[in-house]
Amino acid sequence: MSVKDLFDLSGTVALVTGGSRGLGLEIATALGEAGAGIAITARREQWLTSAEELLAGKGIACLSIACDVTQPSQVNSAVAAVLERFGRLDVLVNNAGISWVEPIETMPVEKWRSVVDTNVTGCFLMAQAAGAAMMRGGRGGAIVNVASIAGLVGTPPDVLDAVGYSASKGALISLTRDLAVKWARHGVRVNAIAPGFFETRLTASTIERSRAEIERATPMGRIGRPGELQGAALFLASPASTYVTGHVLVVDGGATAW
Repeated sequence: MSVKDLFDLSGTVALVTGGSRGLGLEIATALGEAGAGIAITARREQWLTSAEELLAGKGIACLSIACDVTQPSQVNSAVAAVLERFGRLDVLVNNAGISWVEPIETMPVEKWRSVVDTNVTGCFLMAQAAGAAMMRGGRGGAIVNVASIAGLVGTPPDVLDAVGYSASKGALISLTRDLAVKWARHGVRVNAIAPGFFETRLTASTIERSRAEIERATPMGRIGRPGELQGAALFLASPASTYVTGHVLVVDGGATAW
């Protein structure tokens, strides 16, 4: 197999949650440009239409599905729709996530639960449904969970005061490692990406407020740029990483290397 073939996803199908914009759409685009058929989900249909048009404009076969990942019935329906359209499912990227910024002293428990339900339970439900489909198909597959460096290290409160988000990403990393052990025998690889700060809708206010401090705390001295997560996602989704499972690939400009 040539090096180019190692990153070729032709004939495969990838499902990207939270794939209608931001990092999710960037990842969906990368996997589609590598040859995969793409299914994207989001809670709001208004963003799905434009995302599907963008992907189709690049010649990528695409299916968009409205789905709340915290709802088992919607998750199961989404996976069923992918199988009906494409006949297979090879890659799941668990990217859907939310946050709530507030000091722990005053954070309402319902906000904590909402973040954990989306970021952890939602990933569990999607992995459960997609993993079962991969095992039934007999070809195995790859699951890529989008975590965060907030799940690896503490963050100064004047930069990010979102303990529910940090806790949920730490839990997602643990889920990644345990699923990797459980499902290795079935040929399903489970890995995670832990990004540092990238400019997205979720991080916009934090970066606007604390850009200088974030950049000082990053050896490369800057925020992540558009496209800089695509290669990591493609690596973990492709044949290039067939002996990699249970790994957390940090993409943070060196922020956790101090």
